[in-house]
Amino acid sequence: MFVHADWVVQAVMLGLAFASVVCWTVFVGKALELHRAARGLRDAREALARARTLDEALRQNAPAAAGALDAAREECTLAGAGRDAAGIKERVALRLERLEAASVARLRRGVGTLATIGASAPFVGLFGTVWGIMDSFIGIARTRTTQLAVVAPGIAEALLATALGLVAAIPAVVLYNVLVRRVAARRGELADIGALVQVLVSRELDRAPARQAA
Repeated sequence: MFVHADWVVQAVMLGLAFASVVCWTVFVGKALELHRAARGLRDAREALARARTLDEALRQNAPAAAGALDAAREECTLAGAGRDAAGIKERVALRLERLEAASVARLRRGVGTLATIGASAPFVGLFGTVWGIMDSFIGIARTRTTQLAVVAPGIAEALLATALGLVAAIPAVVLYNVLVRRVAARRGELADIGALVQVLVSRELDRAPARQAA
C-alpha cells in the first residue's frame, strides 16, 4: 500500500513514522534522566536529613543538593557579622526557588515534543487520508468506472495514513502523561531538599547568637 500510494501520502506516512521514532527516543532518554535524578535526589535528601549543620551537609558530598547548599552558605557568608536572620532566610528561600525552577525546566526539556506529536499526528494522518481519497476519486473519473476493485486500493492506502497517525499519537499522549507525573514527583523531591536546606540555615542562624555570647 505504501509503494502504490501517492507521493503526498507517502510523505505523510514517512513523517508519521519518523514522529513515532522520535516519540519513543525522547521517552527512553527522559525516563533514564528522571531515574538518575530520582536516585540523586533521594541520596541528597537522606544526606541532608542526617546533617546537623551546613558545613556537615556540604561534607556529605551530595551532588543533587550541592547548588542549594552553596547558595545557602554564600548568603550566610555575605551577610557578615551583623546579619539579619529574617533577611537571610528570605534571600535563601528566593535563591532556592530559582534553583528549583531551573532544575524543573531542565527536566521538562524535550517533554513538550511528545505533546506536540500527540496533538498533531492525528490531523497529519487525516490530511494524508483526505489527499488519498481525493486521488482515488480522480482515478475513478479517469477510468470512468465505479467498481470496488478500482476504488478499494486507493482508499485503503489513504486509511493507512490515518492508522499511522493514531499509532504515533496514542503512545505520545500516554508517554507524555507518564513523564509529566515523573517530573512532578521530582519537583516535590526538590522542594523537600529546599526545605531541609532552609532548616539547616535556620539552625545555623539560631546558633550564631549563642556563639557570639560565648
